[in-house]
Amino acid sequence: MDAKSEVTALLGEINRGEKEALSRLLPLVYDELHRIARAYFRHERGDHTLQPTALVNEAYLRLVDQRQSLESRSHFLALAATQMRRILVDHARKRAALRRGADGEKVLLDDSVAIVAEGGRTLEIIALDTALQRLGELDPELVRVVELRFFGGLSVEDTASIMNISTATVKRSWSSARAFLYRELADSPSAAEAP
Repeated sequence: MDAKSEVTALLGEINRGEKEALSRLLPLVYDELHRIARAYFRHERGDHTLQPTALVNEAYLRLVDQRQSLESRSHFLALAATQMRRILVDHARKRAALRRGADGEKVLLDDSVAIVAEGGRTLEIIALDTALQRLGELDPELVRVVELRFFGGLSVEDTASIMNISTATVKRSWSSARAFLYRELADSPSAAEAP
């Protein structure tokens, strides 16, 4: 059995309540989860108090505790990327609250990922999360593409494989999502103040 099939089989066991499957799952997905976490941190400040390993562990715990049916490896990875984004947003909100109204955590959306390519300006991760939530209300699949491509650092081909869609669909979705986020973030008060 290949690794993808083994992960899917273990997710089925977990869905049936077989707790010992959890301990066999983590070693199979850890490297992928850690790669996604490292991709998130490429866009975070260097002195972030969270580290990729802590982000992986927290996301994994949230995933297995949420009692949601985990359909496949791709579904699991997409949910993990979502959980990691939520953890970072929660962390940014707590830090902003501690700083008593100072600017929130910043994430750089640079030319290499080209969501917002004008001037490489910084945007608050909270504003980005709000924009992604709005996008999710319109089309949740576009948000998954952003999570996998931008935060997960996956190629068009890998994203298509994980989501079980064509590369052409990923390209169209990526383009649409970038355009939506650009408009949303350009209207954001924090975007106007960003350097």
